[in-house]
Amino acid sequence: MKLRASGEDYLEAVLVLQKKMGIVRSADVARHLEVSKPSVCNAVAALRNGGFLTMDENYYLHLTDAGREAAEATNEKHRFFTEMLVAAGVDPVTAERDACRIEHVISNETFERLKAARKLSEKAVISSDES
Repeated sequence: MKLRASGEDYLEAVLVLQKKMGIVRSADVARHLEVSKPSVCNAVAALRNGGFLTMDENYYLHLTDAGREAAEATNEKHRFFTEMLVAAGVDPVTAERDACRIEHVISNETFERLKAARKLSEKAVISSDES
């Protein structure tokens, strides 16, 4: 199953909430994403069918290995672009919103090259500071 941007957002929300709260229910995801509970229920059903999520007998959501991998990749992009945009002087709220859009459309190749370029840039700054 190919994930859409909304599916990536739901998985990322579960990941973030699990790190923050330990356990996550659909209502937590609805609050976090500011969407309706029926929207979350529909998304959870699709993500369960796709093998990205499971739900236990207490209705807690759990990421599968595939779900965790997708959520972590999306979250890494989100954090990267938020940091870069804020460092460029973009208002943090705008940076957060824009990063959420960018994370879904950028190719993995481009993202990896941007990360590598940033590392090179950081090394260059450290080298010049040591001189």
